[in-house]
Amino acid sequence: MTTRHATVPDHGPALRLLSLGAGVQSTTVLLLACEGVIPRFDAALFADTGWEPRAVYANLERLRVHAEKAGIPVRTVSAGNIRADALDPKHRFVSMPLHTLNPDGSRGLARRQCTSEYKIVPLKKAARELLGFPHPRRVPRGVYAEQSIGISIDEIGRARDSGVRFLRNVFPLLDLGFDRARCVEFLAERGFGRTVKSACVAITCPFHGNAGWRWLRDNDPDGWAEAVEFDRAIRHGYPHATKQGQELRGQYFLHRSCQPLDQVDLDTPARGKRHLRLITAETARDEDGDPDGCSPWSCRSGEPVTGTETDTQTEERAA
Repeated sequence: MTTRHATVPDHGPALRLLSLGAGVQSTTVLLLACEGVIPRFDAALFADTGWEPRAVYANLERLRVHAEKAGIPVRTVSAGNIRADALDPKHRFVSMPLHTLNPDGSRGLARRQCTSEYKIVPLKKAARELLGFPHPRRVPRGVYAEQSIGISIDEIGRARDSGVRFLRNVFPLLDLGFDRARCVEFLAERGFGRTVKSACVAITCPFHGNAGWRWLRDNDPDGWAEAVEFDRAIRHGYPHATKQGQELRGQYFLHRSCQPLDQVDLDTPARGKRHLRLITAETARDEDGDPDGCSPWSCRSGEPVTGTETDTQTEERAA
């Protein structure tokens, strides 16, 4: 006997949303909507970790004014301040992918929860509320928001679904054939040429290479000082974990060399020096890191993130 499952007609999205990181790709998508090249968004949502680069916040405010003229509201959603939470012994432990130096001298990378907890979960919550079905209300089958993600064709491997029925990810830059270089050109033509790479917890993202850390040191002294202070504070683990008596072996660092951030030689060899520098995949990674930028569902730092299994199961049950 064949079991037939009832199908729900797709009447199209109830809302069109943009996951806005305020970096190059997502800024391009927002401006395309403002110009009518792609459908207008009902809202652009910026998931704020509370510790983004100052340049990202500045671009966000400029975009807020620009998009409002086109009838697109830019809203900020947040799950808290990741810096304050990480250093608070009373706050639930949420792991960043810190570099670890084990007692035997080997190195590793701590588990990453930050993208899911501080980006993906707040955006899912906001989508539910905008649809009119905040948790724990069930979102009816067939009711969903379409969410645009700023992934360019050179990052096509990062394109992922949201993992829940009420939120469907779409990728306008892939449809238009935009790569990152085209996005940069597009923004420059419209006076947004100074748009910086966005990065979730950019000030402390352990996936930075020397170039990213050097930029922070040379262009954002306050941010650099905060990063150095944070690097020292997490040397022996997160306060909440140690307070709970969890045994944390080894030491933790922001820089991949497993050295204190303010002691790392971040400067490239001076021009004109007569010596050869062997360029390998490892040395290139040390300099450039994984490309900066950590937007929900398309974190370009490390492996793609779709949210923890628990998050997805919870959302599915509530949907």
